[in-house]
Amino acid sequence: MRAGRLRTGLKGWGGVGAMAFACVLAVLAALLLPALPWHGGGGSAGGGGGAADDGHGTARGSQARAAQECTDPEKQTLAPSGDDGPTIDAIRAREGEKRKLVVGVDQNSFRWGYRDPNSGGDAELEGFDIDLAHRIAKDVLGDEDAVQFKAIPTDQRVPAIQDGRVDMVVRTMTINCDRLEDVAFSAPYFRTGQQVLAPKSSKITGYDGTLAGKEICTAAGSTALSTLEQDQKDGRLAEGVDLRTTVPNQLDCLVRLQLGEVDAVVTDGALAASQAAQDPTVELKGDAFTTEYYGVAMKKDADDLVRRVNRVLEQWRADRADGWQNSYEEWLSETMDDPAKSLPPTPQYLRGS
Repeated sequence: MRAGRLRTGLKGWGGVGAMAFACVLAVLAALLLPALPWHGGGGSAGGGGGAADDGHGTARGSQARAAQECTDPEKQTLAPSGDDGPTIDAIRAREGEKRKLVVGVDQNSFRWGYRDPNSGGDAELEGFDIDLAHRIAKDVLGDEDAVQFKAIPTDQRVPAIQDGRVDMVVRTMTINCDRLEDVAFSAPYFRTGQQVLAPKSSKITGYDGTLAGKEICTAAGSTALSTLEQDQKDGRLAEGVDLRTTVPNQLDCLVRLQLGEVDAVVTDGALAASQAAQDPTVELKGDAFTTEYYGVAMKKDADDLVRRVNRVLEQWRADRADGWQNSYEEWLSETMDDPAKSLPPTPQYLRGS
């Protein structure tokens, strides 16, 4: 088509001058065409195919489009695979004591990632997220204890991944569209939703008009804060709600609530249930007003690690002896009523991945 248009444009010029000009344009077109984006069907986002355009490259293009057109963030992940790749190879190449999977976790979230002061000794980290991290370490390095835990504040989860301080974050981290711009996520491993936590004596009844004029605490960088800010902007939040109190770690909100510095806390219902179990003077108020999913977060280009984690999650979910259900019963059954409400749906992966 380009050649046809060129010939039409040159009609009537005639002579050597026209031929020379056509040659110049042809050379320029040959130089510029590879740099132009291809928007036709059947190819990847970056070109019309080729040796370098393997399945992983196509998946990365799909992830980029998904981030721009994000509606179901929990489905924007790569299909499971047991194949090794550059990220896994680099982890395995670590020598001596450094040959460990480095995982960002919480150390203050009861039943998720916390140090039990009554466990004696060094009070090792334990909880639902910690179980998952051990499972991933066993798959990648062949040893469930070949993992180095790094306590990461809520607002440092994404920076810790981007800066390379950790290989991944397993820390009750909600998969959402904004975060997909900065990190890659596994398939969901837990379903939850935002809920209100307040003193039992409070007249607050849930995420409704009873929050009017109240001061709410949220963690900086949390889904709770972004949801409340958007609802306030859109007029869906009760009038006069004060959102100025934010803290680095979500558990700090419980402390503020206990001290009477705020009227309520908004956070994931799974975390709020654990906090209510820690402090019998507070309780969940009303039902969850969102549906969210926790995922394992990794670097954007760590395709091999994302695929491996997704394979681990499938196996963990199917393992009846020592899998997802077992961890739920051990850590969360006392604080949450029904595992069926927390098990995410069957994962869906990016097409072509």
